Amino acid sequence: MSAYLTALRAIVLREALRFVHQRERFLAALVRPLVWLLVFAAGFRAALGLSIIPPYQTYITYETYIVPGLCGMILLFNGMQSSLSLVYDRETGSMRLLLTAPLPRGWLLFCKLLGSTLIGILQVYAFLAVAWLFDIEMPALGYVAALPALLIAGLMLGALGLAISSFIKQLENFAGVMNFVIFPMFFLSTALYPLWKMAESSDLLRDICAANPFTHAVELIRFALYLDWNLAALGWVALSLAAFLALALWGYDPARGLVRRKG
Repeated sequence: MSAYLTALRAIVLREALRFVHQRERFLAALVRPLVWLLVFAAGFRAALGLSIIPPYQTYITYETYIVPGLCGMILLFNGMQSSLSLVYDRETGSMRLLLTAPLPRGWLLFCKLLGSTLIGILQVYAFLAVAWLFDIEMPALGYVAALPALLIAGLMLGALGLAISSFIKQLENFAGVMNFVIFPMFFLSTALYPLWKMAESSDLLRDICAANPFTHAVELIRFALYLDWNLAALGWVALSLAAFLALALWGYDPARGLVRRKG
């Protein structure tokens, strides 16, 4: 058991040190959602009306509505950037050293995933603090209640990036695939507009949004911030997490790589 904990501490610390040495990564994580919050929201406010929908008990400003979606955006970008580092580590050879440690490969990948998720959660709370300075506030206890939701949502989105990285062998290719995944997931979700608003335009788009795992991650965070739990969203996020983790474990299976090389 001590070996497992030692590996967990070492990998999480490595992720933390890498993040500390990449200050521009932290700034980018804040600037990106703040641009949406302070610039784009000002233009969308008049165009997109909002009704009273759960978990809200009254009408809210558009800026308040998109905060959970922007929290999800931070976790999504962080998960993809962390997986990008895996591709880099594989090219430099350090990934091989990590995965040849005398511990289950699944545990090593989970430690990497947990480390990146904790960093993403730190970025989310920094964003919420800046939003609070602009008078966009949530219930006080909601900031605490959102922690488990942010953790499971971050693990799910990080596991997606982990699964994608297992099939991408070159750093240049991953950047293109990352954009191909991030933007459809973000825009075809409830991050920027509710499902009923999407249904006014197209029932098909509404169904796509409803099936998007990122939508359920956003709704899980949204309800948690208002001291409520969306059990349906929790179930879908947990199911997606299990599926993405299984795909990542299969993708990083050395036996599969050996068979592919022989073929």
